[in-house]
Amino acid sequence: MEQTPNHNTKSMQTANESSIYKLLIVGVVVSLVGVYLRFAFDSNMLSLVSWIILFLGAFICFKAVFKILGA
Repeated sequence: MEQTPNHNTKSMQTANESSIYKLLIVGVVVSLVGVYLRFAFDSNMLSLVSWIILFLGAFICFKAVFKILGA
């Protein structure tokens, strides 16, 4: 008989915390705002700001993913 994996381990509980997924959603939304601003207007200053917002959102998403992987 095959053993089923134990999903109640500490690492699985940490990886399934809702705060990590909320952080991931925030990162995706921030990235979407950056993408929208990047293509919505044609200004050098706004383009620079939108790139910064986009990379900030990507950094937030990477942080959430590495929290899940490090659990």
